[in-house]
Amino acid sequence: MRCGTMRVAAARVLAPLVATALLAAAPARAQDNPKDPFEGFNRTMFAVNEGLDVVIKPVARTYDAVMPLPAEAVGGKFFNNILDVRNLLNNTLQCKFADAASDIGRMLINSTIGIFGLFDVASEIGLERHDEDFGQTLAVWGYRDSAFLFWPLIGPSTVRDTGGWIVDAYTDPTWWTINKTPATRNSLVALPYVDIRASLLPADKVVGEAALDKYAYIRDGFLQRRVNLIYDGRPPRLDDE
Repeated sequence: MRCGTMRVAAARVLAPLVATALLAAAPARAQDNPKDPFEGFNRTMFAVNEGLDVVIKPVARTYDAVMPLPAEAVGGKFFNNILDVRNLLNNTLQCKFADAASDIGRMLINSTIGIFGLFDVASEIGLERHDEDFGQTLAVWGYRDSAFLFWPLIGPSTVRDTGGWIVDAYTDPTWWTINKTPATRNSLVALPYVDIRASLLPADKVVGEAALDKYAYIRDGFLQRRVNLIYDGRPPRLDDE
């Protein structure tokens, strides 16, 4: 099957399935932002997430305080090496074969010379990291417009990206390489989220001071970043769209 045909066929099958998620959620204040038809639901989930963050934020602060900066940086590189599996799969599905070949090179180099990804040797020799996920793949296949959603723990997303997140979760090697030791597996799955939350600690003050409406600030920033990722840093002008 040709790559373009594969995109169309997959989009026809997957996009309607993802698009039907949460149809029961009542639209609220959709006229304020057409990309956020579930705003009432989303703001409720945002409030729930803020409540959960009362517990998670101290854990992230402890992690940030206990982990030496070099060890924290090395840990982030280790998790990025695991994510290169996801990047490889999605670059292949998007027919970005040059980037997929680069991802293979990154994994081979960082998993060997870089000691299982603890050191990002590949970037030092010019193999840049690509941030690709299945939500972006669905967008490349044609499912570009999607309603915003906010989930506790997961954070900002869209209907499309929620479906993509579920698919990406099954491509995480952590799930299928340590499936016989659930406690170890669950700890390794949770640790990247703690690492990410710790990396966002400096942004908390900026968001708190800059945003009159924290929810809207995070939503708009997320949607802009997703457009930038989908178009690989070269989004079209608004009048072009």
